[in-house]
Amino acid sequence: MAAPGENLRINADRLWDSLMEMAQIGPGVAGGNNRQTLTDVDSEGRHLFKRWCEEAGLAMGVDQMGTMFARREGSDPEALPVYVGSHLDTQPTGGKYDGVLGVLGGLEIIRSLNDLDIKTKHPIVVTNWTNEEGTRFAPAMLASGVFAGVHEQEWAYQRKDAAGKTFGEELERIGWKGEEQVGSRKMHAFFELHIEQGPILEDECIDIGVVTHGQGLKWLEVTLTGKESHTGSTPMPKRRNAGLGMARVIELVHEIAMDYQPEAVGAVGHMEAHPNSRNIIAGRTVFTVDIRSPNKAVLDEMDERIRAGIETVCEALDISFGIELVGHFDPVTFDEGCVRAVREAAERLGYSHRDIVSGAGHDACWINRVAPTAMVMCPCIDGLSHNEAEEIFKDWAAAGADVLFHAVVETAGIVD
Repeated sequence: MAAPGENLRINADRLWDSLMEMAQIGPGVAGGNNRQTLTDVDSEGRHLFKRWCEEAGLAMGVDQMGTMFARREGSDPEALPVYVGSHLDTQPTGGKYDGVLGVLGGLEIIRSLNDLDIKTKHPIVVTNWTNEEGTRFAPAMLASGVFAGVHEQEWAYQRKDAAGKTFGEELERIGWKGEEQVGSRKMHAFFELHIEQGPILEDECIDIGVVTHGQGLKWLEVTLTGKESHTGSTPMPKRRNAGLGMARVIELVHEIAMDYQPEAVGAVGHMEAHPNSRNIIAGRTVFTVDIRSPNKAVLDEMDERIRAGIETVCEALDISFGIELVGHFDPVTFDEGCVRAVREAAERLGYSHRDIVSGAGHDACWINRVAPTAMVMCPCIDGLSHNEAEEIFKDWAAAGADVLFHAVVETAGIVD
């Protein structure tokens, strides 16, 4: 494969301007973004991305999960495309870069190739995967999971948000349900650029994270059922307090995760208490346990211990429980050749780099099942993400996109 010269760089100002323009769609209340999947502002962001792609000469395809594929042709019509991308949807209090940097960094590769009049043997396809965040419709990475055969499409269509609206209905409502069969595309390789969402790269003053592995994840939705009663007149020994049960499970999850340091993390994120009145003991709580580890045996053992601990807690408090696995993927090992392309690109460009394990789930984790895949990471300030205060420097974005540019173009092959 021909390697691009060291002088090839993306247009850093244009990439940054695109990030800032996309951030104007679905602004949050504190400087970030609220562009949740299949909302009207998600549709608006998609239309902007489509317009930019068409201006860059790309042909847009959309599959039945709403995932967008913008294709630049290669010189060999028989060659499989090199795919690059991430997601445009955000958390309710999300930042301007999580996911978006990967999509617009991919678009910047195409714009830069056009500027330099460089042709590649393999086509290059810039991708916006639907519902990576999973905040409105669980689980996360839903469309890429259907693409990779992890989830059934009809099952995905029936996922509901908090208002009872289904994924399939909302996809049709915003007008982004395509006709293309999900998973019908074949890939030569897939690359994803992302902010680290953690503090390692910034703490170590390193420009580029070469992602070799991804942590495995389990999301357990736990329902505890006790008995609603008056907070003032119910004797303490007679209480069946689902809120107390939730508090003890939160502590349990933390203690179990600490037992497996440094190979595990765990926390309770989403929490509901019913009826959520100041003078009623909670009769029911619903919450999610999020545990992660790059070691499958550790992940499974944590799962077993948490389930056993919940049973013990509930028995002591005379409350009942239900546990549903609502999200799961095993630890991921990314493709050796694609990882090497990222590492060599960083070295060629003179950027400091280190191997890193992704602590978060990404669409690349599912696509790795069906195509050679790797990820590029750049630092984010204080390691902060899933927060409107999420921030990066323009130079960090440019470095990540430069490495992505070289890895993708080398894999696609330059045509003289």
